[in-house]
Amino acid sequence: QVLLVESGGGLVQAGGSLRLSCEASERTFSTYTMGWFRQAPGKEREFVAVIRRSGGTFYANSVKGRFTISRDNTKNTVYLQMNSLKPEDTAVYYCAADISPRTTFPQYRYEYDYWGQGTQVTVAS
Repeated sequence: QVLLVESGGGLVQAGGSLRLSCEASERTFSTYTMGWFRQAPGKEREFVAVIRRSGGTFYANSVKGRFTISRDNTKNTVYLQMNSLKPEDTAVYYCAADISPRTTFPQYRYEYDYWGQGTQVTVAS
């Protein structure tokens, strides 16, 4: 069982920045592919970004150039730096762990094995 705990959400004005963190409970974190997803009210949970154990990254078109995913394996933590935030970025953000990656950049919910509880990000216009 892998426990994932997100933090760093909050209320920010449009154009502002936030950094989300997600700490994993397992020391084998460095072998996982880690992803960020988000879910806005009334909408499906959608892919945001993913980082492989090698450090390779991939982003949804809607956040490319504004968000950066990174990881610190010494802290068992993955980050999501969010800049130039827009009201449409408002959502609950979830991190997820794919412990046995079968694709290069998993982007679908079913590809992930463990999920955090989510952290709310609200962007005011």
